[in-house]
Amino acid sequence: MTHHQPPAILVGDAPGLDFLNSIATPVDTAVDWIADGEGLLHWLGQAGLVPGDVLRDMREQTPPGELDQVADQARNLREWFRGFVRAHKGRPLTAGALAELEPLNRLLERDSRFSRIVAGSEGSELFVRQTMRHWNNPGALLLPVAQSLAQLVSREDFSHVRACEGPSCTLLFADHTRGHARRWCSMAICGNRAKQAAHRQRLKAQRH
Repeated sequence: MTHHQPPAILVGDAPGLDFLNSIATPVDTAVDWIADGEGLLHWLGQAGLVPGDVLRDMREQTPPGELDQVADQARNLREWFRGFVRAHKGRPLTAGALAELEPLNRLLERDSRFSRIVAGSEGSELFVRQTMRHWNNPGALLLPVAQSLAQLVSREDFSHVRACEGPSCTLLFADHTRGHARRWCSMAICGNRAKQAAHRQRLKAQRH
């Protein structure tokens, strides 16, 4: 099923919002990119949240049923956080929102990241500090997702978190445009549909 899906839609301008957009209706039928474990691995790879060698090892060493369970947890996390974003988008976050984020903090506490010294790239520092993560179990796949959600909450101005104005579109994005006038998930998709609809409306008005 997952091999025949269209490429992931990464138009949120923030990895945390791209995660929420991992279920969408690109044309007429809803597509869930993380409907099962294999889909979760594909989406994490396309989003660049998990290294390719880690995904390969997870695919080879983890029973599909376990990966499906992690995908189910990812979907639950996605819909919980979607409710938070929809409740707060369009205005700055306030201190009162912190209590609502406790489930995310509990997930972040499971992280097992560490630092190590590695060789720098040619022409740069001799040594650099690199942050790594122990991928001890399939559930660790959720940790970079949790980090992206934490980054969204801590770094993004929720005043500029918006929903696409397309009538049937469910995609969310962070408006980083000058003047913050972005209306569509993509000009090629919903923006173009809106232009076509406006054109048809003008032709109809002219005929009458």
